[in-house]
Formats: sequence, structure tokens, C-alpha cells
Amino acid sequence: MEIIPSVDIIYRYFPKLTEKQREQFRQLGELYPHWNAQINVVSRKDINSLYLHHVLHSLGIAKFTDFVPGTRILDVGTGGGFPGIPLAILFPAVHFHLVDSIGKKIKVVREVATTIGLDNVEADHIRAEQLDEKYDFVVSRAVTRLAEFYPWVANRFLKKDRNAVPNGILYLKGGDLRGEIQETRLSAEVYALSDYFEEEFFETKHIVYVPI
Repeated sequence: MEIIPSVDIIYRYFPKLTEKQREQFRQLGELYPHWNAQINVVSRKDINSLYLHHVLHSLGIAKFTDFVPGTRILDVGTGGGFPGIPLAILFPAVHFHLVDSIGKKIKVVREVATTIGLDNVEADHIRAEQLDEKYDFVVSRAVTRLAEFYPWVANRFLKKDRNAVPNGILYLKGGDLRGEIQETRLSAEVYALSDYFEEEFFETKHIVYVPI
């Protein structure tokens, strides 16, 4: 029988969490099944794999780079709050703006953030191309092909870098990405999540980094 990872998988890969962070991650395992039964933000067949397929997957970005306090991050097409909510737990001094074009999903994001006490999360029912604000990074989990995604956020970046990694897009995507990156003609770098996580799920998963 398949063993479904619990919150312990987060504690194992991120052993320096504070007690508050550990409790916030633990609460996700109660909140998402509760909200998912009302508003489908995670595939119903996938909700039991929440910590592996959604929370840890989101935190792959944190294995690629640390964000310094004061960094501003936009999460486009956040759905139920991924990758934004797990990253906001891990980086409490970083501001996260989570947006989605589906209002009921943003309702879930707000409820989860409020319940676990995340005061560094702002969530809005809006399309990325309608925003006026600027950010250090844009993060997302495979909402569309990169060639379609890039024009939505191309003008959303602050010019001054404050992190070790220059400002840009951090895109979580699976499969063979060579063709998708070639069609964008962007200078993109691809990093395998299997370099950070040993579970089979991550063998085909990547972070695509596009410096701006």
C-alpha cells in the first residue's frame, strides 16, 4: 500500500522551522481538505497527497534561493494558494501577493491565510495583466505555456535587485521543457527538483528561472 506523506516530509526537508511555522504547515493538512470539499481548489483525487504534490512542490523554490526580508513576490494563477502560501509560511518577512482570475479560489486563499495567521499575504481576484504594482519575483505553478505567461508579467518587475538571485520569474513546471523555452526566445535556466527532493514525484519536475 502506498504511504501518503504527512507534514513530517516538510519537517524533514526544512528542519530549521520555528514552532509557529511547524504548526502553520500542520494546519494546512486540516484546512485544505475542509475547503476543498466546498470549493475545488486541489484535484479531489490528489488532496490526500497535499504535502507532497502541493506543499513540498511549492517549496522547491526555497531550495533554489532564499528571499531576503522585504522582498516582494507576485504569485500568478495561485489557485488555492500554491506556491504562495507555503512560501509565505517559510519566509514571514517577505510580502506575497497572490492573484487568480477565479474569485472562489481567492476566498479559500484568504481563509487559509487568516486562519493560520499569515500577515504577509495579500490575495486578490484579478488578472496579472491588470496589476499596476511591481515586484522582485513572479512565481507560478504551470498555469500556461511560458510564451503565453511572460507577456502577462513582463512589466511587473522592480529594476533594483535585492536578492542573491536577480529579479525574475520562478516557474514550476513538469516534463520536457526544451521546446517550450525555445519558443519564448527568453534566456531561461532550468533546474531539476530531483536535485533537492528524493521522491519519485519530482523526477520530471523543474524550476524554470527567467532573469529579467
